[in-house]
Amino acid sequence: MAPRCWRWWPWSSWTRTRLPPSRSIQNSGQHFSTQEQTPQICVVGSGPAGFYTAQHLLKHHSRAHVDIYEKQLVPFGLVRFGVAPDHPEVKTARSDRCAFYGNVEVGRDVTVQELRDAYHAVVLSYGAEDHQALDIPGEELPGVFSARAFVGWYNGLPENRELAPDLSCDTAVILGQGNVALDVARILLTPPDHLEKTDITEAALGALRQSRVKTVWIVGRRGPLQVAFTIKELREMIQLPGTRPMLDPADFLGLQDRIKEAARPRKRLMELLLRTATEKPGVEEAARRASASRAWGLRFFRSPQQVLPSPDGRRAAGIRLAVTRLEGIGEATRAVPTGDVEDLPCGLVLSSIGYKSCPIDPSVPFDPKLGVVPNMEGRVVDVPGLYCSGWVKRGPTGVITTTMTDSFLTGQILLQDLKAGHLPSGPRPGSAFIKALLDSRGVWPVSFSDWEKLDAEEVSRGQASGKPREKLLDPQEMLRLLGH
Repeated sequence: MAPRCWRWWPWSSWTRTRLPPSRSIQNSGQHFSTQEQTPQICVVGSGPAGFYTAQHLLKHHSRAHVDIYEKQLVPFGLVRFGVAPDHPEVKTARSDRCAFYGNVEVGRDVTVQELRDAYHAVVLSYGAEDHQALDIPGEELPGVFSARAFVGWYNGLPENRELAPDLSCDTAVILGQGNVALDVARILLTPPDHLEKTDITEAALGALRQSRVKTVWIVGRRGPLQVAFTIKELREMIQLPGTRPMLDPADFLGLQDRIKEAARPRKRLMELLLRTATEKPGVEEAARRASASRAWGLRFFRSPQQVLPSPDGRRAAGIRLAVTRLEGIGEATRAVPTGDVEDLPCGLVLSSIGYKSCPIDPSVPFDPKLGVVPNMEGRVVDVPGLYCSGWVKRGPTGVITTTMTDSFLTGQILLQDLKAGHLPSGPRPGSAFIKALLDSRGVWPVSFSDWEKLDAEEVSRGQASGKPREKLLDPQEMLRLLGH
């Protein structure tokens, strides 16, 4: 589910940049006296947006205390459950002014208003937890999954552990041409023995060992110039052992001159695509492709119209694609149907056309069309003291470095408001108040030290098979291991 700029920001850097308590911190024109009260700040969501927001607040205010609430029992969100398991790039440490409370679902176990009553400021960073529906006939057939759920399945997201996709078909179709689509295609086609030393779940690895999928088509409604994946994902696909690419040179006619006008990252990506599609491979590469038992391809100018059922109507057997053409220029380019259709046989359809956020609490404004919390520079509209960062702020776009920058900006805005006196004055009870509420409601928060115990258990279970970890999938088992 990333150009491997989806790197985690080491927590150890937080402690290295903290100044002694006797000094004031100056950054970006902000001055905070150490004589001030301790700002109690709450972050909802422990994915990259949540932690990057917390990092900025802790780094640039020497007394701020940040509590992070997460509905999963474990932290790190997208980095644990979204990044493909063949990219183990998470580093963590601890901060004595940041506390983690997992197993707490805001909007169910505690309301946003209760958080606002307990903290000087609340930041919503809970990401995009749902997927965009295809809204086409046959979408409900067995064999059709969201890429989000499929990624959650092989990455050990508890809610997706029972997904059990049937991989007995020869051909899979992925709808969408972003990084998630290429991640999913790579996992489907990677030789299982290359995955067995990653932290992919044992259940997923077992299913992939039995997989009969030999061909994966990655379908987009627009053309090569509009693909949303990045060059690293493409290069990984091209170099994937035991596979060969299938690209139609006709899709690239006339693009050479247009590539010259593109920005450098897009230009490099297009040049690699063009070379792969049109140039004759060298002797060694030609031999590698000739011996490949699996294949992947990019289908352009195709838009899903209907999932086709098997003769008995019990599962997906293909997909009908509308042939499209492009209208408009630049960012305004859109795909319009030509009237022609194409049926593509397949037994597995994975929709990767985008994520979307959901409303978290009736007291929080939400734009269902854009799938975001309405905000101005991270300040939630008409709700003083409430902020947002990450995908719930700007929509599900960009990679983790984009989220980092966006989250830092929200943190900066919050600190500006704090300095200007726009946030509540006087002490706030923070987690003491919330933990008492949760206790009265029978909710048991999981601390970061609890997570470290689960982490140690996962690592221990993985050692037997030479894996970095074997992820725990059952929340009840996790709670039992913690003595609850």
